[in-house]
Order: sequence, then C-alpha cells, then structure tokens
Amino acid sequence: MTQTTGTGAAWIRRFHPSDDAPVRLVCFPHAGGSASFYFPVSRTLAPSVDVLAVQYPGRQDRRLEPSVSDMNELADLVAEQLRPWTDKPLALFGHSMGAMLAFEVARRLESDGVRPLVLFASGRRAPMRRRGNENVHVRDDEQLIEELKTLSGTDSQILGDPEVLHMILPAIRSDYRAVETYRYQPGPPLATPIVALTGDSDAQVTLDEAEDWAQVTSGGFQLKVYEGGHFYLNAQAAAVIAEIRSHLRAPSLTGSAAADH
Repeated sequence: MTQTTGTGAAWIRRFHPSDDAPVRLVCFPHAGGSASFYFPVSRTLAPSVDVLAVQYPGRQDRRLEPSVSDMNELADLVAEQLRPWTDKPLALFGHSMGAMLAFEVARRLESDGVRPLVLFASGRRAPMRRRGNENVHVRDDEQLIEELKTLSGTDSQILGDPEVLHMILPAIRSDYRAVETYRYQPGPPLATPIVALTGDSDAQVTLDEAEDWAQVTSGGFQLKVYEGGHFYLNAQAAAVIAEIRSHLRAPSLTGSAAADH
C-alpha cells in the first residue's frame, strides 16, 4: 500500500515503508514519468532500503496542480520536501530528467550540510553537456508524441489513447521545457560520489557525455554501461537494482554520516 500521509505526502511516496531500514533511496522520475515508475524498485529493495519516490505536480493524483517547468525551482521544492527525511543516510537515483534534478537536489542538500551517500545518474549526459537541437517542448502535440515513441519510455497503450494523452501531454511538455531550458551553473563539485548508468545504444547520451559526470564530483566516479537504449533500465532492472544494492552495502558508504557539519 502506498503511504501518502505524513511528511511530504504530495511529493514523497513510500510504496513499501521500511522504517527499520538503515538507508533511504530517493528516486526521481524521467520527463513525463511518475512515482509509480519506481514501484518495482521499492518492492525489490524493501525492507533493507526505504525507497522514497518523488511525485512531481501535474500527473496522476496531482494532475490538477500546475506543473513546474523550471529545473531550479523544482529542485528547490523537492529539496525542501526531503529535508525531514535526512535523519537517515540518503542515496539518490534519477533517470533522464530525474538524473539532472537529483544532481541539483544533491547540491542543495550539500549546501545544507547533508551529503548523500551516492548519486546514481541514469540515462542523462553530464549537466554541462548541451546539444543544440533541444526544442521538443516547443513542438506540436504530434511531434511530441513521436518523440515519446522514439524513446520507448511511455506505455504504447497510453500513446494510442487520445483521452489519456490529452491529460498527460501538458505535464510532459512542461518537463521537457524544464530539461531543455536548464543551464548548468558552475560551482563547487559535489562531495557525493556519482555512479553514471547508461545504455550502450542510447541516442540521448554518448559514453563521452556520461563520463563527464566525473567533472562535477570530488567524491569518486564510476560509469556503468548496459545493453539497451534510453530506457535500458526496463530490461536491465535486475542488474541496475543489484548495482544499487552493491553501493548501499559498501562499508565506505553505509558507514558515512548523512550530514557533514
């Protein structure tokens, strides 16, 4: 049962609350995605890891709320919601847009003296790596739908249902606007270690672009490459979850303090 009461009820979802877990994993969805994308991750990692999935406004039960189309504003809001959960060590996992958001949230947490154990940045190039043709958010609905089909990250039944599409397209467009208008602001590197994960045939991320995540951390960096495209993690879920487990079990991580003062 989803726990939606208590701290950050609208923003933070706990599908399998694990109050006795020594560590929490905060999961950030991709553009157009929702917290439920991480239900299988939560189910698999519980009860040894308490999984928190972020629910952005403008989708599912928050569909009547206005979406947030600015990455920095969204990072401010999410970081504020996560502060009550920092009584235990936190790790962050974000896919695509979620990786960028997780990075900006990590910056805010560190500025508050809270250092995440590790940031898993999946399916996204490093923050400073931009491409010149990012204009999906200004395309018409048909072109936006074609982009979603290309990435294979949205259920094909949803893409064929005009009524559902009408409901979710505004949130998807808003998410793309947040990603495509984001501009990396140089600053101190994170102390948080970063593990970049990518598919070997992801047209959105080259290995070069993924490796550049190393430039934004002083805490250590690893690159993990899996077979597949942008949503490689759907087919590679078991391997990705095993990778997460391996880092959360490492003494150097689980023995770290959640806060640096």
